[in-house]
Amino acid sequence: MQEYPEIVLFDGVCNFCDASVQFVIAHEREPLLKFASLQSETGKSLLKKYGLDKQNIDSVVLITGGKAYTKSAAVLRLTKRMKGLYPLFFGFIIVPPFIRNAVYEWIARNRYKWYGKKESCMIPDPELRARFVDL
Repeated sequence: MQEYPEIVLFDGVCNFCDASVQFVIAHEREPLLKFASLQSETGKSLLKKYGLDKQNIDSVVLITGGKAYTKSAAVLRLTKRMKGLYPLFFGFIIVPPFIRNAVYEWIARNRYKWYGKKESCMIPDPELRARFVDL
């Protein structure tokens, strides 16, 4: 398996997760991140490598600097890579994880109900295809 310095794993059948990935791509300062669905071979392999149980991962994992971040920690670290005022959201990292993750888990539990679910992972346009792994 190829190593990626920074990769985002996301739920490939979740409309909210798909929209979130598109948002990150549109607002990323530099196009450095790679993306793979949790359902892909790369996603499964990386979850295993970092000791993450795929049954307990509900939507996003950021792997950077040899570490895997999940839930609110992943989302907040992603805001640091964005243009504009989005990096200010990283300040919420001072909120205790049990509070941040409770909000994250509430959204994750309801994401299919609110935004729906697809039958298969999205296929990016040719311009973005190079940023996605296992397509």
